[in-house]
Amino acid sequence: MSEAERTIETPDEPDGADTSDVTDGTDETADVAGDDGAEENEAGEGRGKRRILVLAGVAAFAYVLDLVTKIMVVEWLEHEEPIEVLGEWLRFEAVRNGGAAFGIGEALTVVFTCIAAAVIAVIVRLARKLYSTPWAIALGLLLGGALGNLTDRVLRAPGALEGHVVDFIAPKYFAVFNLADSAIVCGGILIVLLSFRGLDPDGTVHRD
Repeated sequence: MSEAERTIETPDEPDGADTSDVTDGTDETADVAGDDGAEENEAGEGRGKRRILVLAGVAAFAYVLDLVTKIMVVEWLEHEEPIEVLGEWLRFEAVRNGGAAFGIGEALTVVFTCIAAAVIAVIVRLARKLYSTPWAIALGLLLGGALGNLTDRVLRAPGALEGHVVDFIAPKYFAVFNLADSAIVCGGILIVLLSFRGLDPDGTVHRD
């Protein structure tokens, strides 16, 4: 064989050549990508659980505060003279309300009881996809307020599902209400503001 032929010829790879380096590199890249995806999923689940805890905490606070104030009102204010807090502009006065918030629809007590139960079920279902702290606060206020008034509907006179809610905050020129009503209204306002800003419960932001 001439010198030129020996120069042009491409030598075959030696028998038993180790090609595992290339394969190992590919496997390592796949492993890293898989680990990153798993870490992202775990981080997302952690954020979701924290938002659920925020929702539950806000709901529990609103519910307990409403329940305690109603017990105090029934014990100390019912069948008593109203207490003036800011003169004639704000009084505490025990009132039994068979309607919705602020005394609306007193003839539809059972209907409002069913609506409150449905709202609670929707919030609990929505909580599984909750990744936004502001939404967690808003839904927590709604949940706590709905639970507070639903407790009255179920446990108070005149009977189950028809119980009258205890109201006691009486501003001048306005309907009498309670802290559960306040929590529901504040939660509703916050939801409207979040919707205007384009923030969804799952934490994403959209622009119309």
